[in-house]
Amino acid sequence: MSEARTAALRGFGSGSDTSHSARGAARQVRPLYTPEQQKRRDETSWTLVQGLLAPFQFVVFLVSLGLVLRCLMTGEGAFAADLSVIAKTVTLFTIMVTGSIWEKVVFGKWLFAPAFFWEDVVSMLVIALHTAYLVMLLGEFGTLEARLTVALAAYLTYVVNAAQFLLKLRAARLQAQSLKGAAA
Repeated sequence: MSEARTAALRGFGSGSDTSHSARGAARQVRPLYTPEQQKRRDETSWTLVQGLLAPFQFVVFLVSLGLVLRCLMTGEGAFAADLSVIAKTVTLFTIMVTGSIWEKVVFGKWLFAPAFFWEDVVSMLVIALHTAYLVMLLGEFGTLEARLTVALAAYLTYVVNAAQFLLKLRAARLQAQSLKGAAA
């Protein structure tokens, strides 16, 4: 097996970039933040806002999930379930707007900066599903069960999206530690 192919296979699926030079492939890991981006991230108050909103949104999600499941299982508490999904949706929209501002400050793009491209793509699906729920509720489309099923689909997608962000931030932390260790 050629040196370039071996290097490419080692990098396959790792989430890292690979580039080919004249002497073969060398694995290069692109840091999540450039030094300038990291400085902007650390200096902006939007980082704190995101850090506070993310766990708050998760708590709202857990409460709402419980109310939605209770309503689906027992048929009781439809108003509370609907209200909780509205609260989750408002929280989601808030974190998306402030996250977009954060992304603009740190990366110079409102959304879809390369470092968070796939997280933003899945975020759009999360927003679309939450919005579909609101349209169903306000437009009185479908049954209660159909509407709450859309909410559950939105919540499942939200969990996937939250996992994406947590994994990305963990990778950034590990990269930063690795760079500090290499510099020492």
